[in-house]
Amino acid sequence: MKTIGLIGGMSWESTVTYYQVLNETIKNHLGGLHSAKCILYSVDFQEIEKYQASGHWEKSGKVLSEAALSLEKAGADFIILCTNTMHKIAPMIEEKISIPLLHIAEATGDELLLNHITKVGLLGTKYTMTQDFYKDKFLKKGIEVLIPTVEDMEIINSIIFQELCRGQIKENSKKEYLRIIHSLYTNGAQGIVLGCTEIGLLVHPKDTSVPLFDTTLIHAKKAAQASLT
Repeated sequence: MKTIGLIGGMSWESTVTYYQVLNETIKNHLGGLHSAKCILYSVDFQEIEKYQASGHWEKSGKVLSEAALSLEKAGADFIILCTNTMHKIAPMIEEKISIPLLHIAEATGDELLLNHITKVGLLGTKYTMTQDFYKDKFLKKGIEVLIPTVEDMEIINSIIFQELCRGQIKENSKKEYLRIIHSLYTNGAQGIVLGCTEIGLLVHPKDTSVPLFDTTLIHAKKAAQASLT
């Protein structure tokens, strides 16, 4: 079994899900008392978020690149970055390490194609929804991306940072997300990508008939499977 290097803590709330899914997937594949071989480097999200908000992406890239290099030196065979937004600086990380980085948008795009999805709605932080670093991964696979209105993007982003990253799950916020999900579906989206690792803490497949693609679950399962090849 290969050793997975996780860069987590962004936020730690969703990193918990990564650890759980990795181990559940390995157990389901191998049975017995098997669990995932992994090394976690958990960063201080306050520092990373400060760099995001101020536009100093290169500073957050330096922090996460050093984390990735530490994981490689510790014996990781490949890296997963347990966040969607910070894949903006994935190229910076890849420049610093000699082991692969399993990209969350690549894994999600492959899952969308397996489900014959060619037009998808994207929810996430304002950076993920508005910038090209994430959407381009889908577009290169022939998947059209729809994003919410400017007003709805502000609602989504605020709930992520002010509630979900702080462990707060509110019913009114779920209703707002479901409203936005159904609006995108009405406008032609065949499914919705939960493109922030915390959104799956709030919205679940049982909450809606619209197909949901939780990037946290997809990424973690893909990493577990990669560790067995």
